[in-house]
Amino acid sequence: MSRALLVLLTGLAAGVGAHVGWFAAHRPARAGGLDTEIAWMRDTLDLTPAQAARIRALHEQSGPRLTELAAQAAVLRAQFADFEQQRRTVGQVDFLEFARYVDQRRAVDRECRESARQLVSAASAVMTNQQRALFLAWVGPALNSGREDGLD
Repeated sequence: MSRALLVLLTGLAAGVGAHVGWFAAHRPARAGGLDTEIAWMRDTLDLTPAQAARIRALHEQSGPRLTELAAQAAVLRAQFADFEQQRRTVGQVDFLEFARYVDQRRAVDRECRESARQLVSAASAVMTNQQRALFLAWVGPALNSGREDGLD
């Protein structure tokens, strides 16, 4: 009986080890910021050092504006949560205030999409035709997926 239990526990330990090892080896890379993204683009698109440096500069130039837009979007998400909480608890919503919120949200969403399109356009202008086609195939769907009404 103890031999069978030992074999069973050894097999179980080996199975768990293989399972954990496989998932650890196939885990997606964690986001490491601009350095990781530029390295990925350089390797995947076979960018030259000059191209990678120019794309890095473009990202660094647009970074503060994109960060500001992300902060505005976070504030708007919090406002929407407040509207939703008020709707659930009180059962009423200030529709004029909500209409102002929707207008702000649409404006921020438009600006986010436009800023992203400008960055993609500037980055793709640095690339060869083959690199550009591959790059746009990856980022194009994300740029075109934004809703026009500005609401999630």
